[in-house]
Amino acid sequence: MDALRSARQIGPPTIGGVRVAIASFRGLPEEFQDDEILSAELRGRGVEVERIPWDDPEARWDDFDAVVIRSTWDYATRRDEFVAWAERFDGRLHNSPAIVRWNSDKRYLRDLAEAGLPVVETTFVEPGEEAPGLEGEVVVKPNVSAGACDTGRFGPAAHDEARALIRAIQESGRAALVQPYQPSVDERGETAVVCLDGEVSHPLHKRAILRPDEVAPVREGAIAAEVMYDPDLVTAGSASAEELELAQRVVDWVSARFDYVPLYARVDMIAGADGRPMVLELEALEPNLYLDQVEGAARKVADAIVRRARGG
Repeated sequence: MDALRSARQIGPPTIGGVRVAIASFRGLPEEFQDDEILSAELRGRGVEVERIPWDDPEARWDDFDAVVIRSTWDYATRRDEFVAWAERFDGRLHNSPAIVRWNSDKRYLRDLAEAGLPVVETTFVEPGEEAPGLEGEVVVKPNVSAGACDTGRFGPAAHDEARALIRAIQESGRAALVQPYQPSVDERGETAVVCLDGEVSHPLHKRAILRPDEVAPVREGAIAAEVMYDPDLVTAGSASAEELELAQRVVDWVSARFDYVPLYARVDMIAGADGRPMVLELEALEPNLYLDQVEGAARKVADAIVRRARGG
């Protein structure tokens, strides 16, 4: 993997060319190749592209026609700082600063539900609030997190452990989300639909992430749960007409809400008790798009970026 280089090391722009910065972070594991695949696609179009840590104090972001947030996966430990960084930009940042602020806090699920979109039932437990009564198997996660960190699945016999995780999340200053675990995940996994430039691009299949009665293990010093490093966790998949329609509805709503069509978004869905899809999460900040899994996906992303960089 190419070493990260600061924008200060970049020479003058190519005449008539396009310059794109891919915002990343310094500790990106080599297992994740999306940035390199995308960079190669862009360079193949004559685009001058650099991958730069979002918090590089000497980066000259104004030198780029577009700044594309990709693997900024440490944002969850520094959300306020990250949002402040994003809000310094004008229209060159993708996705937009407003979406960054909104989507970096999982309270956005409340907005989607209030808009009439089918969302997994979620109880929000703010810092200082009493934990709700727990019934059946539940999932507990923070409102600000990435890569399934501080996330657990607990059956009735492990509700004390669920309450302990809720308290730990609250003590960190975050809100805890409590959701009923959907048995369909064990049987069918999740469907993730990637949308580019506001339109459905490619579906993916994700197998179950959480094991029963535990907090997802995280390797020391990592920014994601251990299971996220499994190369077989997500593969090319298929989606039903209803899943594709739901993904499009979500992206259309976001586009209208923010008067900005997301450059990219990944709508993660699971089947409810009635078999119909529900939104588990909307990843419009820094989702892995799994460009190595679907032929032509990297080309689509690169084309979309070039259009944005040229003001299209």
